[in-house]
Order: sequence, then structure tokens, then C-alpha cells
Amino acid sequence: MTDSAVHPARLTLFDLPLDAPSLPETLDRLSEWMFAPAPTPHTVVTLNPEFVMDSRQDPDFVRVIQSADLVTADGVGIVWAARHLLGRELPRAPGVDIAQGLMQRHGPELRVFFLGGKPGADGEPGVAARAAQNAFHDYGITVAGHHHGYFKTEQDAEIAALIREARPHLLLTGMGGGRQEKFNESQRTAMKVPVAIGCGGTLDVLAGTAELAPEWTRRAGVEFVWRIASDRSRWGRAPKLARFVPFVLAEKGRGHQGHA
Repeated sequence: MTDSAVHPARLTLFDLPLDAPSLPETLDRLSEWMFAPAPTPHTVVTLNPEFVMDSRQDPDFVRVIQSADLVTADGVGIVWAARHLLGRELPRAPGVDIAQGLMQRHGPELRVFFLGGKPGADGEPGVAARAAQNAFHDYGITVAGHHHGYFKTEQDAEIAALIREARPHLLLTGMGGGRQEKFNESQRTAMKVPVAIGCGGTLDVLAGTAELAPEWTRRAGVEFVWRIASDRSRWGRAPKLARFVPFVLAEKGRGHQGHA
């Protein structure tokens, strides 16, 4: 399940694994997995505060995250929590930066499958199709395939077979936190994709349907605040994120400590 190379740097935060590679180290590791002589399937989780809060009520989500081969700190809230509860300064490796970094690094040799987002309407391409088109234009990658994310769990095996036949090196799964990670984990053996990443809104960014946060907000670590303020569709998620701060502080008050 979990690559032994991950374990030396692996921490635990709220019963969830957390690795601490920098973004360049993450890209190096995923590149090795994707282009290994005999590649095996790996899953990647980009952990954010919303995942932590959801996992408290979802044991299956906990199991899926614990089964991941690599868990990076996506949100600045995770970095903040690790500082308070683990006494560690962690580098961030957000999903959008991982996806764009891999595509920029490997270009045409990289076969990518784009899974998620809304389907197209009235003959227009959906989010995954537009993300694939733009990624080909911007990075020159090879598009292995694309499919929208609006399918039922009963269709998971069918979609997994489609992905396996496409033979991608990289699967970008953007179907919302929890759903995307559960799909990648449950279908990892069937898909045989060297690297499958649950990457949330990355497909929307690539498709041009969501704006990447300004660089100053990313440097300051407040880009999610900017996204909530600028995107009405995210407003419903704000209360969950607001509960994360008092949750972390309460755990700190109880003497909670994660561990390596």
C-alpha cells in the first residue's frame, strides 16, 4: 500500500498521515513513480482543513487517507495546525501546484487523464474537456482522456476501466473532497495508474472556470479566504473551515500531540 520511502518523513495529525516533502521533492517523487520501469499504482491526498473536519464524521474517509502513498499539506491551515500541534514547520504542496508542476516538467511524455467537473451542455465541452484542451495548449502534455465527474458510485468500475484502457501516467481527479479520494483508492488496482491525485478545484483552474488566487494571497497563505470571498458557490463551506481554528486550539489545550 504505502511506499516505504514515505515513512521516514511521515507525521500524524488528528489520526491522519501527513508527509513533509517540499513541492520540488513532491514532483521528484511522483515523477519516479510515474516513469518507473515497472510502475505500480499510487494515490496522493492533498490535505486541507476541510478534509480534517469531514474525516471526523467519516471513518471511511479516514481509512482512505491513511491508505494514501503520499499526503501533502495543501492548505495553509494544515501548516498552521502542524506548527501548533506538532511543533513543525511544513512546506506546502497544493494540488494545483503539483499538477501544473508535473505537466510543465514532463510535457509531451506525460499522459494525463482528466476526471471531474460538470459535463458540457448544448454541445459545449465540459470542465474536464476544457482542462485537457488548455493543458495541452499550455504544457504540451499528451491527453490520455477526460470524463466529467457527474456519475454515480455504481458506475465507478466502468469509469475505472475507461481510465485503465487510456493508460495515463497521471490521473487528476476533481470530484470534491472525499468522493475523489475514495474513488482513487477503491479503483487504484483496477485503474493501474502510477499516480492518481485528488485535486479538487484544479480542473476548474485549468479549464478557466475558476481563477487562481493572486500571488500575494498565496504568499501570505490566505488564498482560500480570497476564493470564498470571490466565489459565491464556496460560501457554504466557510462555516466548516471556521470551525477548524477552534478545533485545533481545543486539541492543543487538551495536550494533543501528533507524532512522526
